[in-house]
Amino acid sequence: MAAPLLEIDDLHVKYGNVEALHGIGITVRQGEIVTILGANGAGKSTTLRAVSGLLRPSGGEIRFEGRPTQLVPAHERVKMGIAQSPEGRRIFGTLTVSDNLFLGAYTLSDKQKIARTLAWIYELFPVLEKRRGQLAGTLSGGEQQMLAIGRALMANPRILLLDEPSLGLAPLLVKAIFQTIREVNQTGVTVVLVEQNARAALKLAHRGYVMEVGRIVLEGPASALLSDPKVQSAYLAGRA
Repeated sequence: MAAPLLEIDDLHVKYGNVEALHGIGITVRQGEIVTILGANGAGKSTTLRAVSGLLRPSGGEIRFEGRPTQLVPAHERVKMGIAQSPEGRRIFGTLTVSDNLFLGAYTLSDKQKIARTLAWIYELFPVLEKRRGQLAGTLSGGEQQMLAIGRALMANPRILLLDEPSLGLAPLLVKAIFQTIREVNQTGVTVVLVEQNARAALKLAHRGYVMEVGRIVLEGPASALLSDPKVQSAYLAGRA
């Protein structure tokens, strides 16, 4: 079994006086796709934001390759190999597709490596190459999601944090996005996936965690969670 790449241990996060995470623990091994499931407000996005450095924990520890990172600034975590594609995409609508992608490589100085990564992203998402001179704000929702993922991948991350990549997309586009996530993982990029579409996420992932109101209530192999009656009744009802 691969060594842990990311370890979250007894993590607490507060928004003011309100505690959003109540001592959660998550382990992600090199090469895995791990999904975090739960209802709105469960603490899934808060977890990713703490890992990427956008939120500072009030307690506990986050370790990347065994190194505590909870005091490391967000931009330094990108250099370490942690990249996030945020919920809502957060692309720069008044910049071109190409400009958005190059912004994702701001921590890199090797121009040849940047060019190779850009070529790879255009292979993953051919539509982005066709639209490279187009303003990002004029893209469709699915194209904007592809751009958000591509921008994160431009940093050459060891681990990719994806926050609701299927949100608001048509089923065919969801299928395409998830297939691309699988392809990215097969190149060696570890993935942590926060996703409302629990069935699609569990079919893609190796392991999963289920969160409720800031706590981990279930964890295990994705196949086991997919067949768990509690997960089925809470998250899979009516899902194709």
